[in-house]
Amino acid sequence: MIDVITLTGPGHDVLRRQTTKVADPTAPDMRALVSEMIETMRTADGVGLAAPQVGRSIQLFIIETEGRISVFFNPRIVSHSEETAVSEEGCLSVPGEFYMIERPRGITMEYEDTEGKKCRVDAEGFLAVVLQHEYDHLDGILIVDRSHK
Repeated sequence: MIDVITLTGPGHDVLRRQTTKVADPTAPDMRALVSEMIETMRTADGVGLAAPQVGRSIQLFIIETEGRISVFFNPRIVSHSEETAVSEEGCLSVPGEFYMIERPRGITMEYEDTEGKKCRVDAEGFLAVVLQHEYDHLDGILIVDRSHK
């Protein structure tokens, strides 16, 4: 398990950095990191975890929704709905805090999976919120920056 970096804890500057692209999602070190991130996310009772939250400034995040783990390397949002929704979000890097965040109701995201295969997902509702939340981490953006508290 890896420690989750919090906004006020040691090493927190990594949470504010732009991340770099992962050259080879199939590399053994990436597989090991993904495995550690899954364990960390589950232990912390989270639904998502981005690499910057564990001290790695790379374009990687994982989510677990409806009992299924999904891994996103080098993701990018290619489209989003004009319609927005406001919902309450929490973050493992801002423990115990919850914020009202407005986001597009639906998005389309392209990414690479653990085999390096190019994938695409159309997401709405809760899944869209989780994906956008984790994607923000890759740009150094936290929920405190988007808050409508």
